[in-house]
Amino acid sequence: MTSENQDPWNEGNPVPLYVITGGPDSAAGAFNLVTLIATRSEPDPAMQPEQAAVLTLCTYPLSVAELSAYLSLPFSVVTTLLSKLVEEERVEAIAPVPVAAYPERGLLEAVIHGLRKL
Repeated sequence: MTSENQDPWNEGNPVPLYVITGGPDSAAGAFNLVTLIATRSEPDPAMQPEQAAVLTLCTYPLSVAELSAYLSLPFSVVTTLLSKLVEEERVEAIAPVPVAAYPERGLLEAVIHGLRKL
């Protein structure tokens, strides 16, 4: 008689997401999909694997949406992990450039026109 649980790759039930995040976090709303995350420290062997993965992935700034996709975790879970890492100063959250900071289209067209005349 063989048991189905003898397969070494069968992990059984997945870990509930609240175990990964440590519960809800009110500061998680400070992130949006395009907020860039950059690593400020090396992963610590004692930290959760998901947090260590964030530190490893973000040596070059990545958006929260990219992190969520790479980690295969929901956006809400990733933002909760990130808020703890920001609080511990292990990562830096870089706000996206607001639309008002972009130059006007007319100015860009004038610059392009001027460059073409050169």
